[in-house]
Formats: sequence, C-alpha cells, structure tokens
Amino acid sequence: MRLTSLDVFRGMTIAAMILVNMAGVADEIYPLLDHAKWNGCTPTDLVFPFFLFIVGVAMTFSLSKYTAANKPTKAVYLRILRRAAILFALGLLLNGFWNKGVWTFDLSNIRFMGVLQRISLTYLLASLAVLQLPRKGQWILAVVLLVGYWLTMMYVPVPDYGAGVLTREGNFGAFIDRLIIPKAHLYKGDGFNLLGDPEGLFSTIPAVVNVLAGYFAGEWIRSQPVKSRTSLGLVLVGVACLVIGWGWGWIFPINKKIWTSSYVVFTSGWALLLLAACYELIEVRLIKRWSKPFEIMGLNAIALFVASVMLIKILAKTTIGSGENAPSTYNWIDQTFFISWAGALNGTLLFAIATVLLWFGVAVLMYRKNWFFKV
Repeated sequence: MRLTSLDVFRGMTIAAMILVNMAGVADEIYPLLDHAKWNGCTPTDLVFPFFLFIVGVAMTFSLSKYTAANKPTKAVYLRILRRAAILFALGLLLNGFWNKGVWTFDLSNIRFMGVLQRISLTYLLASLAVLQLPRKGQWILAVVLLVGYWLTMMYVPVPDYGAGVLTREGNFGAFIDRLIIPKAHLYKGDGFNLLGDPEGLFSTIPAVVNVLAGYFAGEWIRSQPVKSRTSLGLVLVGVACLVIGWGWGWIFPINKKIWTSSYVVFTSGWALLLLAACYELIEVRLIKRWSKPFEIMGLNAIALFVASVMLIKILAKTTIGSGENAPSTYNWIDQTFFISWAGALNGTLLFAIATVLLWFGVAVLMYRKNWFFKV
C-alpha cells in the first residue's frame, strides 16, 4: 500500500526545508523563516521533526509484514542497517563538502553529527523497537525515553554547572557530546562554539520518539477505513499533543537545539494535524489536483535534500571576484537579482522561493524520467 498523502506531506516538508535552508544563509530574514534563538518554536523548527515523523509513518508500511505473525529475518535487519549506514555516510559527505564547492573531507575536523545522521540513528533505533517490542512495549518505550530524558536533563548534575542548567554549555546533553565526541568534530556554529551539537548523540534519544509517533499514526491509518473519522482521530490526538507539549514546556522548555521532550510532543502534534489534513483531502475526499507538485518532490526527497545542501554550500563558500571584500556567490545573486529591487527581507524570501522552484523543476525532470533515488 502506498499512501499518496504521505508523499505529499513529505514533499511539503522538503520544500519547506529547502526554503528555510536557503533563506538561512542571509543576514536578514523574516522571523518565521528562522529558528528560535533558544527556547520556543517557530514554523522553521517544525521542519526537521516532521521528517522524522514521516520516516515513522513510512515504516508502518515497510515493516508491517514483519510485525505480525512473520518474524523478521536476518536479511531484514541487514537491510535496515544498510539504509541507516547510507544515510549516515551521506550526512558525513555533506559535512565534508564545504570549501569552494569541492570535496575536502578533512577527517581531522569533520563534524560527525548532522541532520541525515540523526535521521539514520533514529530510524535504526525505532525500527529495532518496532520489530522487537509488542505494541504496548513500544508505547512504554516512548514514554520512558521522553520522561527519562526530561529527568536526566533536569536533575543529573553536570560538572562545573550543576543540575537543570539548560544553556548551550551547561545542559547535560552538551556535556555528553563533549565527553564522547572530540571537540574538532562538534558543531562549530550558531553559538555552540564546540560546546555541544544541536544534532548531538544524547539529544537523539528523545528524537526516536518523533519516529515512533509517526509509526503509531501510520498504524492507526492502516487499521481504520478511509473515512473522515480516521482523519478526526489524528486531529484529536494531535490537539492533545499540542496541549501536553505546551504545558510540559512550562517546566521543560520547548527547545529544538537540545530537542526537549516537550518539543517532541509539541511538534508531533503539529505533524499529526498536517498529516490529517493531507489524508482527509487526498485519501478521503479525493481532492488531489493541488497536491501533485508536492507529491513529485516527495518521491525524491532525499536526493533533493542532498543536492540542495550541496548547492547552498557552493553558493555560500565561493566568491564573485577576488580579494577580501569579494562577495560570496550567494550574496552576489541575492543582492543583484532580488535585494536590489525587493529589499533585504523580501529579496531573500524571493531568492529562497526561486530556489524551491528550481528544485521542483529538477524533481519534475526526475519524475518524468522515472528516476527515483531510494536509500
């Protein structure tokens, strides 16, 4: 069974990720296109957890025949491990692609973690949980991971900082990152300055629940008729997650960079609502004409993500002209073709939208040629 609404949801998410990634290179952008500086959640902060949620929904269909009477074989586990390894390797390759648009891949200082690395690890761990645990055990695991992460972050003391210090340098997750990952291989931007990693190892633990939440949603869809009551079930649980996540945020702040438990529940709520909307329109009411562009992008989401990040790095790291004041290719294009007539904020937004349209064109070409990049 292929869920068209899931492909559309994935396409909407990759389009949003390309948009915010391209806009994020600029010095001035609209707040909605930027991540929250620390605590809080903007629309941009929803994009990454949406991807994890989508991975979980897709798992429902890919692993369904192994979670009932049939036990998974060794080949199934090897296939899961292979997929996780490829995703992790792609993430490392992107991290090494940084200097003047060429592969430098300096093993002495390459960042180990990243977006694809987190997708890889959460997919691997969630898949093992789904294959090894009964349904009740999966739910218990999700609760234990979220509550355990919360209690650890709030009550386990960090040397020189104490317990419950949720700053970039003082939180327990950053301490674990510094303990396990050599400094040269930690994230070096966004105020972290080798203090931790926004996609670090310890904060990957609660991110597994984003994938499990998607899996639970997919199981609900598979077990229900294609009717509005199925969509309504997703909406009700989504609203409940929003309320619980928001309330939990008062004592454990919603925070993407340390991936707090409240952030997991809150973003899962939004993912459930968007999936419910796509499901109701496409599967139940058969209103599909609006969704075809997103479906096309969703069918090659990983390829578009990898290629778009490469393009951004090339534009940001190459220059037009020479000398210390030579603008980056990104700034030159942005200033010459967009900012010069639309202003800084609108120009950057239009540049990002144009980039999304560019990759949509690539996706259409791949779709017509029947080229589908699958991991």
